[in-house]
Amino acid sequence: MLLNYKQTGSGPNLILMHGLFGSLENLNVIAKTLSEHFTVYNVDLRNHGQSFHSDDMSYPHMAGDIKALLEHLNIDKAHVVGHSMGGKVAMQFASSFNHHVNKLVVLDIAPVTYPPRHDEIIVGLNKVSAHTNVLNRTQADEILSEHIEIPGVRQFLLKSLAKNAAGALSWRFNLPVIANAYSNIVANITSASPCQCDTLFIKGNNSDYILAEHREAIVKAFPKATAKVIHGVGHWLHAEKPAAVNKSILDFLQ
Repeated sequence: MLLNYKQTGSGPNLILMHGLFGSLENLNVIAKTLSEHFTVYNVDLRNHGQSFHSDDMSYPHMAGDIKALLEHLNIDKAHVVGHSMGGKVAMQFASSFNHHVNKLVVLDIAPVTYPPRHDEIIVGLNKVSAHTNVLNRTQADEILSEHIEIPGVRQFLLKSLAKNAAGALSWRFNLPVIANAYSNIVANITSASPCQCDTLFIKGNNSDYILAEHREAIVKAFPKATAKVIHGVGHWLHAEKPAAVNKSILDFLQ
């Protein structure tokens, strides 16, 4: 099965991948700018957005989805850009299929295993699913607010709440599989050897997803890696300062 994607722009090919609980819509602010210089394929990763659902949720599986999409599109090489979980998919793809990657851009994630940090989010999402009488996003937000304090995080999640075929509100992402496979999502990528592609890691300086202690793991997996720090932003750096993030990506790719 092929991933759902949105194609825009013209020029060299570029694959764009969102993070956990997101969809391709989350990266439209990046896709719009990059499509002025590249043919951008903004994708919904498996179990997210309008892409297929599967019980298999691991980085090798998700990297395989990207390879299948490239084969379907008759693309031999592309730039690869990913945020958060999508950044790990990008790293896994570059590590497994180095010869299909021109340059790699990773937004605020490192090639390491993280401790769980979405437990309360998953509890809140499950509570919304359990309420059969949720009629709108406002009601869903009230339920989520019991577990998720930050309004911006709730609003991000609620973008994936939509009417299903039966006319009821449900999550577009495959919550049961994501919850069951969560240990795979926080796990490190699998890499047999260092990836020699040119790589840029972009960090939000207020984020704790890339830390000084991760430097050794980054250099070991991606010896040609360089880093850029966007000041005044956290993990959602592309939403907080899109112009700075887009400029960093374009300067590196061009």
